[in-house]
Amino acid sequence: MLAVEDPATGQRITTVPDCGPAEVDKAVRAAAAASPAWRAADRRAALMSCAVVVEEAAPVLAPVLTEEQGKPLREAKAEFAGAAARFRSFAGSPGPRAAGDGPVAAITPWNFPVQLAAAMLASAFAAGNTVVLKPSPRTPLTTLHLGRMLAEVLPPGVLTVLTGQDPLGELLVAHPGIRKVDFTGSAGTGKLVAAASTSAWRRLKLELGGNDPAIVLPGTDPAAIAERLFWSAFANCGQIGVAVERVYAVGPVYDGVVEALAAMATEVVVGDGRTPGTQIGPVNNRPRYDRVTGLTDEARASGARLVSGGPLDGPGYFFAPAILAEAHDGMRVVTEEQFGPVLPVVRCSTVDEAVGLANATAPGLCGSVWGADEEYAAEVAARLVCGTVRVNEHRAASADEPFAGSRWSASRAELRE
Repeated sequence: MLAVEDPATGQRITTVPDCGPAEVDKAVRAAAAASPAWRAADRRAALMSCAVVVEEAAPVLAPVLTEEQGKPLREAKAEFAGAAARFRSFAGSPGPRAAGDGPVAAITPWNFPVQLAAAMLASAFAAGNTVVLKPSPRTPLTTLHLGRMLAEVLPPGVLTVLTGQDPLGELLVAHPGIRKVDFTGSAGTGKLVAAASTSAWRRLKLELGGNDPAIVLPGTDPAAIAERLFWSAFANCGQIGVAVERVYAVGPVYDGVVEALAAMATEVVVGDGRTPGTQIGPVNNRPRYDRVTGLTDEARASGARLVSGGPLDGPGYFFAPAILAEAHDGMRVVTEEQFGPVLPVVRCSTVDEAVGLANATAPGLCGSVWGADEEYAAEVAARLVCGTVRVNEHRAASADEPFAGSRWSASRAELRE
């Protein structure tokens, strides 16, 4: 059995099945057997039923999501609302005329286990594919419960949820019955998924990590952008692939940006996500907590100044939002994805320098430019090499808005033997 941990206490909540090769083979065979009838089914009606199930499950399962993931309860409820909206969106769209060609292996991360599962399921179901879904071993509990509820309104075999630790994901994507792989997670794990997928022909979709830059232009009022910029970095405790993970402040605006972000950081309430008033919950797991702590300590040893935040005493993996001033290119906290509640602010002399540094890392998921002159900010934004770029905002998105990464952050391929 696989233990599930509460990040607010560091204690075990319960256990879930630790599946292996036999369970993978059974699930894929069931998905393949269900595929012909599913292609001919009224899938729009099924998608609407899924939306209703997600909405009705929210009051019961949102607290479970908070318990295993750590996010505040209001964010957990919002995640269920977003998941239901995703099913409704696909139910109302015309959809492709060509039906799916078989089972999809869907692998989700621990930061948004419900929302990202819904995104994968809704698109696959709409196209006529059946799905074997594997959630992260860090957050399997909510997905397992929700999967059982969804299976009650779907034909047998259309959806199976398999929980377990490595190498379960590799076993699933390598199974010869899988026709497509849909994966969201780190670049390192994505490489393993891609390698395991080469055993047979299948389509491969990877949404990998980011290290999103935000450029603040000269003449910007730090107070006017501080709240939006702060929450673009620290929502979900900074554990978002499309979060701002490094800020490049140009010229005299630098000090004001640091001060405004630090003021926000000192005011937010960090605590157990089940406690009313909590704005930021714990880091999800010990390895991630240790990485964020290590990157912060390493940056300070190299000259960065910790203006606010850092590890908090007590049980659980609590880390107050950290603003690192005088960070610079070459520090790992700048060049690598932290995926946690720490934000380095880099001083730049010119806009050209900021653009060059923003484009200097391998990931290319999202980026943003912040400035009073939106026309000029848009010109600067067009120079960023990433899949999605915004002006004076970073994470605003809707289900029908195009979204894609570039470079190491995304990959689509068809693999043949």
